[in-house]
Amino acid sequence: MGNSSSSYADIRDVKTTGASAKTAKQDKLKCKGVDASHIMAKTDAGGMKKYREKIKKVGLEYGIDPALIAAIISRESRAGNTIKDNDGWGDYDPERGAFNAWGLMQVDVNPNGGGHKPLGGWESEEHLCQATGILVDFIDKISRKFPDWCPAQKLKGGIAAYNMGDGNVYSYDKVDEYTTGGDYSNDVVARAQWYKKYGDF
Repeated sequence: MGNSSSSYADIRDVKTTGASAKTAKQDKLKCKGVDASHIMAKTDAGGMKKYREKIKKVGLEYGIDPALIAAIISRESRAGNTIKDNDGWGDYDPERGAFNAWGLMQVDVNPNGGGHKPLGGWESEEHLCQATGILVDFIDKISRKFPDWCPAQKLKGGIAAYNMGDGNVYSYDKVDEYTTGGDYSNDVVARAQWYKKYGDF
């Protein structure tokens, strides 16, 4: 059992600049920022519906807003659409000749990265539990690393760490400096805010 929901900030209270132009370009969007993040979240909303009950159950168990879990699924695998043809595997590394990530939330399996062993099927509740547990661990690590940060900052920092590790989070002002696209936590937060308002989470 994870932390209670009161342990973390309300995702609606987290400040965000949304998606970078690089991330928005994936969907050929002419805009960037929060608007782009919201458009991408909405694009994935249909595919997200079949996972909604699992997401809600796991969110309750780990004290993480289901809208945030949905947002990570949207960012990482576009509700499974980018990985279904590879049986759940993503982020192919030609140097290793292997995939780096697994499942809807793309758990890092690279031995030189997160080094996690995939649990459950790629769409399974077991996978969602593993990935959400990893997220909770990173939020807690960031909370210890930056005790003076407010809850909203700690939550955002934990989201960034989910992408690149807590060792690469050095300051709140540049929380996404080393994340994929230079916007990971900002984009995920903006998507989560959309799912919170419109996604029935």
